[in-house]
Amino acid sequence: MVAFLYLKVEGPDENYSDIDPRFSPKRRLKIGTFKVDLNGYKLGERFLKVVFDNALRQKVDETYVTIFRRTIDQQRLIGLLQDFGFREYGKKINSYGDELVYVRDMTPRFDGQDPKLTFPYVSRSARTFIVPIYPQYHTSLLPDSILKTESSADFVEQEPHRNAIRKVYVSRSYFRDLRRGDTIVFYRTGGYYKGVATTLGVVEDVHRAIQDEAHFINLCRKRSVFSDKELRAQWNYNRGNRPFIVGFLYAYSFPKRPTLKELIDNGVIHNIESVPRGFEEISQKQLATVLSLSRTDSRVIVN
Repeated sequence: MVAFLYLKVEGPDENYSDIDPRFSPKRRLKIGTFKVDLNGYKLGERFLKVVFDNALRQKVDETYVTIFRRTIDQQRLIGLLQDFGFREYGKKINSYGDELVYVRDMTPRFDGQDPKLTFPYVSRSARTFIVPIYPQYHTSLLPDSILKTESSADFVEQEPHRNAIRKVYVSRSYFRDLRRGDTIVFYRTGGYYKGVATTLGVVEDVHRAIQDEAHFINLCRKRSVFSDKELRAQWNYNRGNRPFIVGFLYAYSFPKRPTLKELIDNGVIHNIESVPRGFEEISQKQLATVLSLSRTDSRVIVN
């Protein structure tokens, strides 16, 4: 078995007599099993996305996991957990050895210096940009944002960029001054009725000073929707306007996908000629409109 994940919701009356120091009463999501063969397919990140999605859905205060630190794979998994804000809390006492306990606080907050630590939360006060993504790339890069008109059977093949939380977007936008912590609204192109806003992302890093083709491919590999061959074509398409790379966290998929018509009617986009072609900044009021139209869970957005 390559991977297996088991989750359990625990209430404030759960017995934690085997955890030292003992947990205080809270609503928690326990990661009962987190087994991943670290084979380069980013399954660990995929499982973490499932964990955080369920933590939000179940309205828990914390999520936690108990794990040994014996094997290389266990140590790597601990490193991944720490990258996403889990901290070592204590130990769980077993007859077969003491496990480490790692806890992630799910209190809504946002760390603009390292958004992974507070993933999947998004800042209401950060700058927000809307950016287009073509239909042929959209669902392969953002699989949880699949449309009702698409079949999940077309996206079953395991690909690292699909599983990753940390992804990259390749752009030639004239505006390139993005910063860590900025919010991205992804707009799937398609015209007046088929074009839809689908997803929130958070900027993690921006690469503008790319040395050469090899450096470009290395920065994108396993986190981009493009193959190496397609990346070479992207790099060499216009030597006067080389692409840059935006690393982002795949934070949230909208429950309802507002169409281009709705975005225009509600003042998010001015008219059909103003559909974004690169990164276009929108105001806090326009972001609030997108969140309302998309029925976004209010707990995802923090001030």
